[in-house]
Amino acid sequence: MTEATNAGTKARTDEDAPPHKKPADLSKFQLRILAVLAEAEDAPKGVTIKRRLRAYYDAEVNHGRLYPNLDELVANGFVTKGRKDQRTNAYDVTDAGRDALVSEVAWLVERTDGFEEADS
Repeated sequence: MTEATNAGTKARTDEDAPPHKKPADLSKFQLRILAVLAEAEDAPKGVTIKRRLRAYYDAEVNHGRLYPNLDELVANGFVTKGRKDQRTNAYDVTDAGRDALVSEVAWLVERTDGFEEADS
């Protein structure tokens, strides 16, 4: 791959590629996706993930929000994307995705240790 500059064209190397997203850079929405996938017994399809997130948020989850976030999680190695059939994709959390989720929970627990549970 090459990159055009004012000085002409220079070769682009792997070192020039954007870095993969770190677990600490994941959005809350992406962490919720990982949580849904981590609790799934099998690799759910996108509409199943959407339904489970809708139950969590108690609101509709926009198709245009879910799938770009799933694609980003796949591109960064937190989720794998496979096929259930010819028309349906299936998603599964990777070890890196589980590690990111566990790391986030541990970070939150460390900072909230000693908080009393709020009266409901």
